[in-house]
Amino acid sequence: MAFVHTFCPPFSRGYSFPSLSYQRSSFIRPVLTRRVVVRSNTRKSNAPRASFDYDLAIVGAGVGGHGAALHAVAKGLKVCVFEARDIGGTCVNRGCVPSKALLAAAGRIREMKDADHLRALGISLDGVSYDRQGVADHANGLASKVKGNMANSLTALGVTIINSRATLLGAQIIKGSDGKTYTAENIILAPGSVPFVPRGIEIDGKTVFTSDDALKMEWVPDWVAIVGSGYIGLEFSDVYTALGSNVTFVEAMPNLMPGFDPEIARLAQRLLINPRPIDYHTNVFAAKVTPGIPGQRPVVIDLIDAGTKEQVDQLEVDAAMIATGRAPFTEGLGLESVQVETQRGFVPVDDRMRVLDKDGNVIDHLYAIGDVNGKMMLAHAASAQGISAVENMVGKEHQVDHNAVPAACFTHPEISMVGLTEPQAKEKASNEGFELGKSVGHFRANSKALAEGEGDGIAKVLFNKSNGKILGVHIIGLHAADLIQECSNAVARGTTVDELAFCVHTHPTLSEVVDEAIKGAVGMAAH
Repeated sequence: MAFVHTFCPPFSRGYSFPSLSYQRSSFIRPVLTRRVVVRSNTRKSNAPRASFDYDLAIVGAGVGGHGAALHAVAKGLKVCVFEARDIGGTCVNRGCVPSKALLAAAGRIREMKDADHLRALGISLDGVSYDRQGVADHANGLASKVKGNMANSLTALGVTIINSRATLLGAQIIKGSDGKTYTAENIILAPGSVPFVPRGIEIDGKTVFTSDDALKMEWVPDWVAIVGSGYIGLEFSDVYTALGSNVTFVEAMPNLMPGFDPEIARLAQRLLINPRPIDYHTNVFAAKVTPGIPGQRPVVIDLIDAGTKEQVDQLEVDAAMIATGRAPFTEGLGLESVQVETQRGFVPVDDRMRVLDKDGNVIDHLYAIGDVNGKMMLAHAASAQGISAVENMVGKEHQVDHNAVPAACFTHPEISMVGLTEPQAKEKASNEGFELGKSVGHFRANSKALAEGEGDGIAKVLFNKSNGKILGVHIIGLHAADLIQECSNAVARGTTVDELAFCVHTHPTLSEVVDEAIKGAVGMAAH
């Protein structure tokens, strides 16, 4: 989506396992009992120490492993990467990249079908059609291209790619599925995640499927149920409805989009769900999902009440997509050889990405990044963690500020966020005794948004009134995923609303929506 891959964004929290909040996992132990001994970053040669085959071995060549490898090479380390499946991992092959290709096509189709919107721009079209295979080829072709680019970048930098499954024999020893044994001074575990399928759900890959199969776009069902209304489910509802499907959400939580800021979720429901051929069932589990046969037998979904566990309904649909999040992939990793016990399936690490053993002690020379540690199941978070792990292993202490890592949902319009939701910010303000500030900018007041005919949406800024520090920003609207980066940087650097209010934004651009919210926070008016 881990959204792993992870899909770029986190995912639905409709089931109790795994934890899919985009906030930091609470189970990570903050207290360390030992300190890793590392060498200083003064070596210029890329030759490993004589006693090891490599300075760094990375298990997994997804976005996290790839980012770690590039940074390690820049630090002068000799690096190998184990990848038994696809360079690029879930994000590139079964997540972020192909899903954005599908969403791009779906967005064009949706826009061209919106006769009222086009008429307002002085445009008229005589019908819109699409080629399903062409849409699928666009997604698959993009994934292949990005995968190739990533592999080429590793090879060009001298990184050894080992096409083999890796199993730990110790903190510095790996046994490959090729039968060979490899040693490395440091090891980073970056195996990623797999779709999480709850018990009772039978996957056939055709009528009942996860996002992995959905991305192949082998067919477009007339009626598809999506189990889970988080990032993955919401994005695919956008794709399917644009292509002509009817959608039914099945959500275990009392409300749709449980991982989002509540105000943003309500607006998202008004913009992304209510006007479209979508209905939903909330506070229910899909206790049993039985595959069907396209055109002959429907998929049958038994719904039970989330509280009483009694059956409340039965759905018959053409297909069911299971979007209940992702689970860390640790099968065959050999964690038992280093006395590691997973916690809710995740590999425990400290804030410097160092793996902890079953007693909470740091295991020297062993790191874990990305979906497998559960801190934040986002591809770009994995990359940041990989860079941080390399910094720490070469003697430069570093920690990723996960509160400053942004997330996005690439629907039409997009949703993005960084930091705390409004309920979380209110709780923080109450606990710490400060007054919470809130300011909102509107797309309907933005010249660029109006020129595009896209005036729906807001940017909401939450801040500490006593010191001006930004606690959270939530945006729904045109290109929200791009607009959030300014806010993420501000959170990361501790920039206050008072400082940002005097930053100049290009006119006319969508960035002025954020500018309006920031200026409003300090009592200034934006023109």
